[in-house]
Amino acid sequence: MAVVAANCYCPNTQRSPFLGHFPSHHGKSSSGQGIKNSVHAFRISALFWRAKKAVEPPERDLYLGEFILTGSGPEGVSANQAAPKNVSVSVVSSILDVPSQDWDACNMDATGPDNFNPFLTHGFLSSLEETGCAVKETGWMPRHIIAKDECDNILGVVPLYLKSHSSGEFVFDYSWADAYYSYGSRYYPKLQCCVPFTPVTGPRILIRNGSYKDQVFDSLVSAMKDLTAKLQVSSLHVTFPTESEWEKMKEKGFLQRTGMQYHWKNRNYKNFDEFLMDMKQSKRKNIRQERKKISAQNLTMKRLRGYEIKAKHWDSFYKFYRNTTENKWGSPYLTRDFFHNMGSKLGDQVLLVLAEEGDELVAGALNLIGGDALFGRLWGCLPRAYYPSLHFEACYYQAIEAAIELNLNRVEAGAQGEHKIQRGYMPVTTYSYHYFLDKGFEKAINDFLVRETSQVKLVIKLLHESGPFKEGLQTL
Repeated sequence: MAVVAANCYCPNTQRSPFLGHFPSHHGKSSSGQGIKNSVHAFRISALFWRAKKAVEPPERDLYLGEFILTGSGPEGVSANQAAPKNVSVSVVSSILDVPSQDWDACNMDATGPDNFNPFLTHGFLSSLEETGCAVKETGWMPRHIIAKDECDNILGVVPLYLKSHSSGEFVFDYSWADAYYSYGSRYYPKLQCCVPFTPVTGPRILIRNGSYKDQVFDSLVSAMKDLTAKLQVSSLHVTFPTESEWEKMKEKGFLQRTGMQYHWKNRNYKNFDEFLMDMKQSKRKNIRQERKKISAQNLTMKRLRGYEIKAKHWDSFYKFYRNTTENKWGSPYLTRDFFHNMGSKLGDQVLLVLAEEGDELVAGALNLIGGDALFGRLWGCLPRAYYPSLHFEACYYQAIEAAIELNLNRVEAGAQGEHKIQRGYMPVTTYSYHYFLDKGFEKAINDFLVRETSQVKLVIKLLHESGPFKEGLQTL
């Protein structure tokens, strides 16, 4: 045992190449307690006396305290009449503990009808919980934060999960976890504020409109940080928030991170051919050739919405989805019941693109319809089947046609995939913000994020400069 411990003191132990140098002392924790042990001593405690396995947190609901709202109400109305002064904040272990109309009212006020986000609805999030997708057993323990006034009116909500891994997030922090472990610290569990398995931008702190809206927002941010400390987790991560929300968080002690996605922009096109006329000739020709391959393979494309989507369609799509996940990731995040449940709750907000060969369904792509955008989410086809260009048709070209038809501003095609650029989907910036209890690690991660942000900005600029559209067309 002593020999092994001596080896662990070696100063040349390899560090994460992504994060650079970590200080030999971590300084003070968020509670103000100084951590006096050196990095080496900290590592030894982990190797011999602390397991890496995530600590099991309590499942009970947590009370996070009461916040006093100050200031006056609207002109001509006293503060007592305008709004309550006391807000209590607590944690619930399931979104089913929150009335759907209250949750959805917070979502609608936070986004506005023009930017309505279907992924933040009670229907979508409850489907993930009810069908066993985002639950404790899969490493997604719901820890949603709720703010109420004295009359039990819900003023704000935050979709939040206690996680034992980093899967299904699309903002990658595996190197951060490795760095924590290499120094004997524990990265999991962590708190994750997001829509599970969904890299779609939207507000994450959902507040009702009212005269004290900004103060309720601040109260929920404080509650999120307090919960991080109370649960003694390593960190809190908020992924795919809006840019405006992201901008507010730097002054509140959060690190800022950027990423990249590919979106198609609708420039008031009347039809698909009008969109093609904005493309360079070679790109326009390539897209037309790809689309011709669909009919040449005796494939027929259909777009089904709401009640048009039957149980047989969801069963077929689940088969397609399983084929894709097993080929790419090994195991599916979503269950068969999720698609049936979500489809019944969201109704006309669901658009399912299907490909038929004769009377047989052979492939499909799932989209959700928001206030100003079509969100492309999942794709799949029959096992051992190959249809050239069908993926591009089902996921990208059908989505563009649908967005034009529905007069939507854009199509969000999800994370990754530079092949999307040549089909009219250009890179845009995405955002996340992060809070760490250990200020020594926070500084090292912030140094990494400064470098990463400049690289992301440069890559986006270069990709736009070499894009598929005609010279003079503004794409950035």
